[in-house]
Parts: sequence; C-alpha cells; structure tokens
Amino acid sequence: MDATTDKDPQVQEQIYTALCFLGDSEPEEILHCCDEYLRQHDKLAYPHRVIILKAMETVVKNNIALLDKSTAKEVIRDWQEAASSVLVAVGQRFINKVMEEVLTKFQPGILPHYFVLQTFANLSVSNGEP
Repeated sequence: MDATTDKDPQVQEQIYTALCFLGDSEPEEILHCCDEYLRQHDKLAYPHRVIILKAMETVVKNNIALLDKSTAKEVIRDWQEAASSVLVAVGQRFINKVMEEVLTKFQPGILPHYFVLQTFANLSVSNGEP
C-alpha cells in the first residue's frame, strides 16, 4: 500500500485494482489491512488516503453479503472517520467548498449523522484563528 504515494496515476490505479482484486477473495482481511494501514499512517496525504478508501468502498460493495456483521460495523465507523479526516484536510485549503458539501447533509427535521457533526467540529479546530 505504500505505493499509493507514487505520483504516477497508473501506479495508483494499479494499487486500487490490486486491493479490489484481493478483496474479492479475502474481503475481511483486506478491509482489516487497509484499516490498519490508515491508522498507522495518519499523516498520509489525502489523495493517497482516498485511493485506499475507494478500494475499501469497492470491496464492501462487491462483498457485502460475505461480510460478518461485526466487520461491517467496524469498517463503516472507520471508513466514516477516515472520510471525515479527508474532508478536514481538504478544508484547510478549500474551506468554502467543503462547508458547502457538508451543509448539504443537514436536512430540516432530521438529526445529522454523528460524523457530520464531527467533521464540522474538526473543520472549526483546523481552521480556527490562532
């Protein structure tokens, strides 16, 4: 997975494809490996983090019927947390665009998802005045 940091888009695409291919034969193992990698590399630049997150999404979508309930619950939480972190990282440069997108998740009369609120909180901390 370290190759996701390669600047060549073809190498990045090959890593994505390989993760998805491996995920078709061992979905829980690949999801666990991706999760561990993201945890161990919490400073990984968001474009590279996105490659792994997209692979995780594809593995989940393609193998949802095979996943254990506890794995699915853990993956969803971790995936949402990682996606929130990506939005916060992007928001350090493009705060208006990220805020526009996050605000679309607020619907009248419906409580927002936990990670929407978490993303707002982290955006405010990362973009606050010193």
